[in-house]
Amino acid sequence: MTPSLTCSSAIGLVLLATSASADVTPQEVWASWQAMLTSAGQELTIGNTADNGSSVEVTDLAVAYKDEMGGSAAVSFDKLTFVGNGDGTVTVTMPESYPLEMSFPAEGDGPGAMKLTVRQPGMKIVAGGSATETRYEFAGPKVTVELDEIKDQTGAVLDTKADLTMADLTARYLVAQDGDKTTLDSDFAAGSMLLNLSGVDSSGENGGRGTIMLSLSGLTGATKGTFLGADVMANMAVALNSGFTMDSSFNFGALSMNLDIEEAAGPSRVVANATGGGFVLAMDKARMTYGTSLNGGKFTFSGAEIPFPQVELAFAESGFNLLMPVSKSDSPQDFAFLTKLVDFTVSEDIWAMVDPGASLSREPATIIVDLKGTGKWKADIMDPAVQMDGAEPPGELDSLDVTQILARAAGAEVSATGGLVFDNSDMMTFGGMPRPDGKISIGIKGANKLVENLIALGILSQEDAMGFRMGMAMFTRPGAGPDELTSEIEFKEGGLFANGQRLQ
Repeated sequence: MTPSLTCSSAIGLVLLATSASADVTPQEVWASWQAMLTSAGQELTIGNTADNGSSVEVTDLAVAYKDEMGGSAAVSFDKLTFVGNGDGTVTVTMPESYPLEMSFPAEGDGPGAMKLTVRQPGMKIVAGGSATETRYEFAGPKVTVELDEIKDQTGAVLDTKADLTMADLTARYLVAQDGDKTTLDSDFAAGSMLLNLSGVDSSGENGGRGTIMLSLSGLTGATKGTFLGADVMANMAVALNSGFTMDSSFNFGALSMNLDIEEAAGPSRVVANATGGGFVLAMDKARMTYGTSLNGGKFTFSGAEIPFPQVELAFAESGFNLLMPVSKSDSPQDFAFLTKLVDFTVSEDIWAMVDPGASLSREPATIIVDLKGTGKWKADIMDPAVQMDGAEPPGELDSLDVTQILARAAGAEVSATGGLVFDNSDMMTFGGMPRPDGKISIGIKGANKLVENLIALGILSQEDAMGFRMGMAMFTRPGAGPDELTSEIEFKEGGLFANGQRLQ
């Protein structure tokens, strides 16, 4: 079991602990919680249970998880109480703090084991609903996870300290149970999150000390999905075909991070700020979506090995998004790919290294690649038995739409739009790839001026510039304005054409 899987299991223990499956009576709440934990592969050890009808008190409860690779996670509670409120809901009271332990397989690259303490003073948990559809609501002024001890793979205790605090936390869960399927609809919000991490690296002669402080504000998240038993989830292809779905999102407001490192060569520092960001992850039998974003980013670097007081990088917007089919299909399915970095800038010290005379434009750089299309998999790629790197591709590309390609930097710009369709029955015309049909329109601005500046700076030789210009002349023609070029790359009749001239 990898460290990330062990952490996921441990986090699951905490979440199950703070949102135990519930019904309308304390006895049903406690019974439902036990059933959910054991069905997820955990083992329960119960010290004592006291039932007086209107409430259930459980003492010395331990929940443990192990897998075949040697990883484990365990959490324990000295007392839990389930008290009926007389209105069909149940209040669950947990300890204000409880321990969490994790260990990782010896084959991993991460730590060997760690001990944590979860503190949640004032946490209020109310459960209600029915045996088949359970609702949870909880709120807490603060939840803190503290690192008590961390060991490496040899068992040596590392000099590391860490704590994670979330303030003004609220959450809602709605869980419906149907046999071995659990349907979840949840969301949460937190006013802020603060992570502090510090440690000493004593592994080598140049070992040093480092500290990290990360803060986020305005956190929100949501998860919807249908989750299955551990045996089914072991093979994602089987799980997807059995009804597994997941749709999760996470967003945050202002971000601030400080990283300080003390080494023999001297101190170094990284400061990062952003105005917001987030990610999405969704999956079902038809498709998978994954995306990230970060806006208003600014990074400052300083240190003994940097030949300037500091270096600054900034951008207005960055993003990545991928949509793709994940299951075998006989008909084409949609896919999409987007990556972008908008208005990227670097500090003048960096520019001055390559362009001290400011010949090149300092305007912010932008790169955008936005593609859409259709295709299909000929095998379930989520099945571990499927070989993705075999001699025969496991999928087919049917169409590709170039919604936007844009590269703008140093006073030059290249853009492209267009679309292609592919004939997968013809793999000979273009040497092993399906024959395309369609057109891509390309626009180029400022290329000649950029080439002249690069020659003046000694970055580009006259010979290289001549070869570049000859190549441009073959594929382009003059555009509407000065130092503008255009090109139409067209695939038709089994050939490749540039501005009407056949190249292949």
